[in-house]
Amino acid sequence: MKSTTPLTNGSFLIAEPYLGDTNFERSVVIVCEHNSEGTFGLVLNQTTALTLSDVIEDVYADYPLFVGGPVGQNTLHYLHRRPDLIDGSIRLGEGLYWSGNFEQVKQAVNIGTMPEKDIRFFVGYSGWDEGQLDDELDEKAWIVTRSNARFLFDTPVDEFWRGILKSMGGEFKAIAHYPLDPRLN
Repeated sequence: MKSTTPLTNGSFLIAEPYLGDTNFERSVVIVCEHNSEGTFGLVLNQTTALTLSDVIEDVYADYPLFVGGPVGQNTLHYLHRRPDLIDGSIRLGEGLYWSGNFEQVKQAVNIGTMPEKDIRFFVGYSGWDEGQLDDELDEKAWIVTRSNARFLFDTPVDEFWRGILKSMGGEFKAIAHYPLDPRLN
């Protein structure tokens, strides 16, 4: 099934249930940058056992870290809804921002003005070369929809994939109930 929503910065990519790639099984990815050179995104619903203070020495908060994707596992990225606290934030959608001044992020986290409910941190990212994601979209490997900051920050991670499909209604709601292994159904 292919959605009719155009792919833009800030789009959610929802993995079809039969995608067949363990890096993206039942994943939702936010597209942070999509242009003629390729696409950069972050998986939103894969957790790690690490916290922010495990990987950044001068941060004293145990905010969870998510797996942003299989590329650049030594990189840290973040999404937030507080551009008023972080200079250089890149708007992805209504109330949703990517990146910005990391020194300001650390300070806001440490003094408590950036609560966990307003920011998510990711190790690694998802990347596609020029035309690669377009090919996957043509193969109907992904469903595209608009991002929603409230859904991203307020939905439990283990309900994310199913919840976003249910919220889209119709045929997408039916996909949300597709079993992990249809042979066992």
